Amino acid sequence: MALRTRLTDRFKIEHPIFSAPMGFIAGGRLAAATSQAGGLGLIGGGYGDAEWLTREFGEVGNARVGCGFITWSLARRPELLDLALARAPAALMLSFGALAPFAQTIKRAGVPLICQAQTLAHAREAVAAGADVIVAQGGEAGGHGGTRATLTLTPEIVDYLAGAAPDTLLLAAGGIADGRGLAAALMLGADGVLIGSRLMASAEALTPPGFLDAILAADGDATVKTKVIDVVRSYDWPSGISGRALNTRFVAEWQGRENALAEPATRAAEAERYWRAFRAGEAEGTGVFMGEAVGLIHDAPPAARVIARIVGDAEHLLSNAGGFVAAPI
Repeated sequence: MALRTRLTDRFKIEHPIFSAPMGFIAGGRLAAATSQAGGLGLIGGGYGDAEWLTREFGEVGNARVGCGFITWSLARRPELLDLALARAPAALMLSFGALAPFAQTIKRAGVPLICQAQTLAHAREAVAAGADVIVAQGGEAGGHGGTRATLTLTPEIVDYLAGAAPDTLLLAAGGIADGRGLAAALMLGADGVLIGSRLMASAEALTPPGFLDAILAADGDATVKTKVIDVVRSYDWPSGISGRALNTRFVAEWQGRENALAEPATRAAEAERYWRAFRAGEAEGTGVFMGEAVGLIHDAPPAARVIARIVGDAEHLLSNAGGFVAAPI
C-alpha cells in the first residue's frame, strides 16, 4: 500500500515525511537527500547566519527543499527571510515566537507556511496567521519544545482544525523514529510527520562524529529537559520552552544550578569550555540536542535508507492493522 495523504497530494511528494530544520545539523545535503528520497527536506536556519545559510542552499543542487527559522531570532536578522525566499523554497517554517509580520511576507510570496505548535493556543495563533501546515510538536522531541505529549497533542489539534481550519494540514513531531511512529501519527489523524532526531543520525547530517557516537550509545532514558545549554550560550528563549538533550557530563554538572551558571564570570569561562568541546565534537563536554527517540536509533545510514525503512514498516503495519482482534473483557 502507498501512504498517500493530503500532505503527499498537496506537496506532490511520495512519502508523508518532512525532515526537521535542525540548527547546525540540517544542512543542504540532508534536506536534499530527504527530498530525493520522496519526502521534503528543510534546511535549519537556526539562530541566523547568512554565510552558513547561503552555503547550505548551495549544497542542495536541483532538489526542491524548504527552510525553517527560529522566529524570535529571525526578528533580529529579518534579511535572512529574503535570502531564503530568493531561493524559491518549497516551504518556510516558523517556530518559537510571534508569527507576524513574517507570516504575511511568506504568504504574499506564495510559499507554503509551516508553523510549529507546542500547545493548542499555538495552533490557534498559527491558524490566525494563515498557516498551510501546523506541526504538533510533543515534548518528546529533541531540541527546543514544550511539555505536551505527541500522543495527546496531535489528536487535540486534529479535532480543533476539523472545525476551525479544515484545509490546514497537520504534521506530528516528537518521538517518531520508525515505522511504528509514522503509522501511529497517521492513525491519530496527522497528515504526515516531521522527523528530526532519527535523521540527525544519518550520513548527510552535519552531526559531528563524537556526537553521533554518543547518540548511538544512548537510550531514551539518557535525555533530559534542560535550560543549561541556553544559559551557557546566552540565548534568551521564550518562557515555557526548554531543550531536550542528552544528559552529558556538562549538562548534568549544571542542571538545577542555572543561576550559578548565569553569573557573568562563570558563564564566560564555561562558555569557552562549552564551545571548545562543541567544535571538537566532544559530546560529554557540551550540549547535544536529542529526543527520547534516541533509544530507537542504532545506526546512521544515508537518509534515503532511513526514510525507506520507516515508510516500508509503516505500510506493513497499517496494511495488517485490520487483523487485530480485541480480547474479550
